[in-house]
Amino acid sequence: QVQLVESGGGLVQAGGSLRLSCAASGSIFSINVMGWYRQAPGKQRELVARIISGSTNYADSVKDRFTISRDGAKNMVYLQMNSLKPEDTAVYYCYIIAKTRFGGPWSDYWGQGTQVTVSS
Repeated sequence: QVQLVESGGGLVQAGGSLRLSCAASGSIFSINVMGWYRQAPGKQRELVARIISGSTNYADSVKDRFTISRDGAKNMVYLQMNSLKPEDTAVYYCYIIAKTRFGGPWSDYWGQGTQVTVSS
C-alpha cells in the first residue's frame, strides 16, 4: 500500500504565501511523477504543477507564483505558493505515479487533500 499525506494548507489573505508538503510512504519501489492538483467548489479537478524526471510543468494560472520541488530521498513533494489570489481557493491534492515492485505497473496514488482558502 502507498499512502500520501498532505500538510500546510490553511487560510491566508490575498498576496500571502503558503507551502504545501506531501509525504509518500509505504511499499514504494520507484516514483516517476509527483505533483499537485486542485479542485475548487463546482469545478473539475485541475493540474497545478508536476515534476517528471526533473522537469516541471505548471498550469498557466500559477506560473511565476507557484514553485514545485521534490526531495527524492524522502519521497516528499512541496508546493510553494506565493502571491496567492482568491481564485486559488481549492482543495489541493498530492499525487504520484509509482511502482510498488520491480517490473510492476505504474499506478496513480492520491492524497486526501488539504484545503487552501485565500481571502480577499
